[in-house]
Amino acid sequence: MEDWIDIPKRSEAEVARERKKARELRNSAWWKNELAKGICHYCGKKFKPSELTMDHILPVARGGKSTRGNVVPCCKECNNNKKYLTPAEMILKELEEQEKSCRDTETDC
Repeated sequence: MEDWIDIPKRSEAEVARERKKARELRNSAWWKNELAKGICHYCGKKFKPSELTMDHILPVARGGKSTRGNVVPCCKECNNNKKYLTPAEMILKELEEQEKSCRDTETDC
């Protein structure tokens, strides 16, 4: 992907602080309620709560916070596919993959 958004990385101390907040958030009633719904934020599929992970929409290493507005339940496959990408980067990646698929199949998409 050529058009990546440059978001400065955080220091290790800042990342450690946010990860500690995430661990505390995992113990909250709010997070347990989110898991109980059993729905992955990204693919929308239903899972057992134990199969969902906490994902930071804007990754902690890229400046994201461990707050209710920045964490969502997601399945392991979606979490692995997302990696450290921001939402905008995820959209760009998806568009690039669609464009490549169209070129490879020589179809108008």
